[in-house]
Amino acid sequence: MTTIMINKILGYVLLVLGVVIMVFTLWQSYNIFTAKVAAPLIFRTQVPLQQSASATDVQKQMNDAVKQQLNQILPPDSITKILNLTSWSLLAFILIMGGGAVSGIGVKLLNGNK
Repeated sequence: MTTIMINKILGYVLLVLGVVIMVFTLWQSYNIFTAKVAAPLIFRTQVPLQQSASATDVQKQMNDAVKQQLNQILPPDSITKILNLTSWSLLAFILIMGGGAVSGIGVKLLNGNK
């Protein structure tokens, strides 16, 4: 088998591999943003700790009132959802760029034989 034939086969393999990476990433992004699949959980909401018995009732009532008001303005899960979507978007960007680079190498191998 000649070097030209090996380069051509490797070029096609890299081209197809890069396109598959990009299509898979775009398909996963579509499913995530249409809420068919949840975004990968990189960030999680912490479970609140129980307060110690030494806290006075007034402090506890004030803390509960503040928590209730904050939860009405900004639900606790919304920040983690935004962070998870942002991290997926960054990963998808990296995968698409990597797939494009792999496909580019495949195309260079195919064009280099002329």
